[in-house]
Amino acid sequence: MAEPKRNDPAPLSPQPLAGGIAARALGARPAPYLDDLNPEQRKAVETLDGPVLVLAGAGTGKTRVLTTRIAHILNLGRARPSEILAVTFTNKAAREMKDRVGQMVGQIVEGMPWLGTFHSIGVKVLRRHAELVGLKNNFTILDVDDQIRLIKMILEAEKLDEKRWPARVLAMLIDGWKNRGLTPEQVPSGEAASFANGKGKKLYIAYQERLKTLNAADFGDLLLENIRLFRQNTDVLRNFQERFKFILVDEYQDTNVAQYLWLKLLAQTATARTSTAVIPGRPEGPDPESSTAGLSPSSPGRREAPSPGDPDQEGTDTVPMTRDGRDEPGHDERENVAIAGPTTPRHPKNICCVGDDDQSIYGWRGAEVDNILRFEHDFPGAKVIRLERNYRSTGHILAAASHLIAHNEGRLGKTLRTEDELGEKVQVTGGWDSEEEARAIGEEIEQLQRQARERGEDHPLDEIAILVRASFQMREFEDRFIQLGLPYRVIGGPRFYERAEIRDALAYLRVIAQPADDLAFERIINVPKRGLGDATLQMLHDHARKRRIPLTEAASQLSATDEMKPKPRLALRDLMAAFERWRTKKDSMPHTELAEIVLDESGYTDMWQKDRSADAAGRLENLKELVRSMEEFENLQGFLEHISLVMDRDSAESEQAVNIMTLHSAKGLEFDCVFLPGWEEGLFPHQRSLDESGRAGLEEERRLAHVGLTRARKLAKIYFATNRRIHGLWTSTVPSRFLDELPEAHVEVKEAAGGAGGFGMSGYGASRFDEMSAFGSGYTTPGWQRAQARKGKGGFYDNGQPRYVPDGVFDDDAREPDRSPGGRSRGRGTTRQGRAPLTIEGELVAKSTGTVLSFAVGERVFHQKFGNGNVVAVDGNKLTIAFDKAGEKRVVDSFVEKM
Repeated sequence: MAEPKRNDPAPLSPQPLAGGIAARALGARPAPYLDDLNPEQRKAVETLDGPVLVLAGAGTGKTRVLTTRIAHILNLGRARPSEILAVTFTNKAAREMKDRVGQMVGQIVEGMPWLGTFHSIGVKVLRRHAELVGLKNNFTILDVDDQIRLIKMILEAEKLDEKRWPARVLAMLIDGWKNRGLTPEQVPSGEAASFANGKGKKLYIAYQERLKTLNAADFGDLLLENIRLFRQNTDVLRNFQERFKFILVDEYQDTNVAQYLWLKLLAQTATARTSTAVIPGRPEGPDPESSTAGLSPSSPGRREAPSPGDPDQEGTDTVPMTRDGRDEPGHDERENVAIAGPTTPRHPKNICCVGDDDQSIYGWRGAEVDNILRFEHDFPGAKVIRLERNYRSTGHILAAASHLIAHNEGRLGKTLRTEDELGEKVQVTGGWDSEEEARAIGEEIEQLQRQARERGEDHPLDEIAILVRASFQMREFEDRFIQLGLPYRVIGGPRFYERAEIRDALAYLRVIAQPADDLAFERIINVPKRGLGDATLQMLHDHARKRRIPLTEAASQLSATDEMKPKPRLALRDLMAAFERWRTKKDSMPHTELAEIVLDESGYTDMWQKDRSADAAGRLENLKELVRSMEEFENLQGFLEHISLVMDRDSAESEQAVNIMTLHSAKGLEFDCVFLPGWEEGLFPHQRSLDESGRAGLEEERRLAHVGLTRARKLAKIYFATNRRIHGLWTSTVPSRFLDELPEAHVEVKEAAGGAGGFGMSGYGASRFDEMSAFGSGYTTPGWQRAQARKGKGGFYDNGQPRYVPDGVFDDDAREPDRSPGGRSRGRGTTRQGRAPLTIEGELVAKSTGTVLSFAVGERVFHQKFGNGNVVAVDGNKLTIAFDKAGEKRVVDSFVEKM
C-alpha cells in the first residue's frame, strides 16, 4: 500500500519582486494624494527604502507627510496594515493620523493595530509577553496617586521620615531613571546616594519588587520592561523586528532615552538570530556583514559568539556582555543597545523619523535633542530630507524666527521660507511694568477688532493668543481682560484664581474675613498636614450640626475640651489661635502683609518650599503673584469681592475668546496673531534653565522662542517690561538677549500704547532700531509721526542724552494741557524739563541714565505712577521715596518731579 501523500505547509506569501509585473501593476495605481505635495514633501513620501530622517520645520506639513507616507505604503502593497508601526506622542495625534490615512485609503486603516503612542504600544507588547517580565497579562497600570501611596508604604517599611524624604521626590527620581532606561542595577551610585542617605537604589529595588507582587506596572515600566523583554528574549525581539516592515515616528526630537532604546532595538535589521550586547562606546547600529559587530577579540567584556554548528552552543541566542564603569560621569545610556547576530539579514529595515531639532523644548521632562542630531550616526546611510517651505507664517515672521534660531550650535540646520507675501514685521514694544504690558496688549486686541470692523471683516478672538514663559504672568492679563469685558480662556491649565494653591490661599483669607465660611475652612483645615484627618472633620461636622454653629466655632469649642485625642486637639487649638491672631491684625496692617504672614505662619509656603516636584517653584511664584495682585485693592474685603466676581465668570466653550497659555503648551498650535510678553533676562531666557543646564539650557530657551514666533500666521508682537515683580520684589529688568538676535530688517520697534514706558521713555540709551533706514519701515501711526516730527527739537541734557519733548510742545495748534487742582500740569501736554529720555540702546542692555536733577531728603515730589511722596534717601540717581498711597518705593530720579 502506498504511503499517503504528506501535505507540507504552504510557503509564506512572498513580496512582489522589485520591477516585476506585480510591482509595476501596484505602482500603476492612481495616487491622487501625491498631487498636492511640493517636491520635498513628495520625496519624503516616496523614499520608502532604508532609514529616512525628515527634518520638518514649523508649518511645513510634517503631519501631512507622515500620513501620506503611510497611505502610500498601503496603496503600493509594500506592507499590510498590521506590518506598520507608527508611533506618536499623544492619543490625539494618533487619532488624527488614523483619520487622515482613512480619508486617503479607506477602511483598510482600521487594520492598523500598531498605530498609537509609545505607551499604548508598549502595553500591547507587555500584555502578550507579561510572564517573561514577571507579570500576568492582566496587570494593572498605576496612576501617579497609586504610585505615591505605594512609595509611602515602602518608606514607612524602611523607617524613613516621609517629611524629610518625600514620596513624591522619590517618585520623580524613579521616573527619571526609567525615562533613561535604567533598571535598579544600572542606576549610577552617585545618583542613588542623593536620596535617603544613599538608600535610593535599595528603595528603587523594593519598589519594583512590590510592583511585581501587586501584578502592576507604572508608566515608566511600559517601556522599561519592553526594553528588558527584548534584551533578554531575542526570539521575541526577532518576532517584532520581522513583523514591522515599516517604522514611522512622529516628533522624534521629543523622545527620551528609553523611547530611543526601544525604537533602536525594533529598528535593527531583522535576522534569523539576534545577539544581545551592551557595548562600551558603540552607539551605532549593527553591521549586518560582521558577526562581531566591529569588536576585536580582545574587546573588554566580550565573549566569542558561537560558531555555527558548535555542539556546546546549540540553541544559544545571546552573547552576554556587561559594561564596566556604568557610574562614570557623563555616561550615555543610549550606548546600551542590542546588536544583530551572525546571520544574513532577511530584509532592510525601513524606519522614517519625522521631527524638528529646532522645536525640541521638553528637555526638562527627559527629552533628548541629541536623539535626532545623531540619527545619521545611528543609522548609517540614512537619507535626510529637509522640509523648509512654510505654509503658515508670513515672510517677516519666518525670517525673524530663522535668524534667531541660527544662533544655536546644536542643530542640523535648515532655513524656513515662504512663497507668500512678507506681511507685517515682527513688532517689539517696551513697557514700564507688567500692568502696562497687559494694558497695551488689551488695547492692541481691541484695536485689531475695530480695524477689522472698519473693513467690514471679523477678527475672531479665537485667532489671538498670548504666549507666556511662566504661568504667573497670566494673572495680569486675566484681570485686565475681565475689566475690559474681553472673553479669554486659559489653555493647558486652570485660570489663575482656579489653581489649587491660589484656592488654598484664598480659603485662609476667606476664613479670616468670614469665620462662618465652612467650605473654606474645610478646605484648609489639614493643608498643610496637621494630623486633622477625616475623623476630626467628621467630629466637627457632628458638633456643628447639633448646635447649629459654624465649623470654626465648633473647632474652638472642641479644642478646649477633652473629647478629642491630645494630638489633634493641640493641632486644632493652635490653628484656631492662629486664625484669631490673624483676625485681630486684619484692620491694623495692610492686607498684603497680612496675606504674607498667613501663608508663612500657616506653614503653607514652607510646604511648597520643601516640595521638590517640578511644579513647586511655579506654585510659589503664583502665591507671590497673588499677594502682589492684592495691592490694587484698599482692603481684604474688597479683594475677596473682586475674586468672587472673577470666579463667577461664565465661560462657554463655544464663546469666542482670547487664548492664554504657556509657550510649552502652544507647540503644535497656530494663530493669526500672537503676543509674546515678558521677553526679559531671567524670565525669558528663564534663569532656572540657565543655572541648571548652562549653554544647553540657553539653546532650549532659544528653541522655545523660535516655537513662539512660528505659532503666528500674520502678526507676531513681542513685549518686555522695564520693571517686573520677581519673587515679591520690584526689579529693574534687562531686555532679553533674544531681542538683539532678531534681524533688523524684519523687526519694527513700536512705542507703547500709553507712551510712557515705551522705547521713547524706557530709561535706556539710543536704540539700534532708531535708524529707520535699516528697517525701511513704513510705520505711520500718529504717535510715531509725532515722535519723528519732534526729533532733535528738544536739545540734549548734560549727560549727552536727547531731551524728551512731550506731544504738542512744538505743535502750533497744541491744546492747553489739563491741570491738576494743585496747578501742576499732568497728562500728554506736560513739559518735563528734568526728565531724561527712556530709550533702548543697541545692545539691549539696561543702562543707568545718570543724575539729571538733585533731590534732597525730605523733599516733596511727584511720580507719574505712584503719586505724591517724600524723599527719604538718595543714592546717586536712585531715590527711596515714601509715597502717600503706594508706600516706600525705590525709583530712578528721571521719573520724579519736584513739587
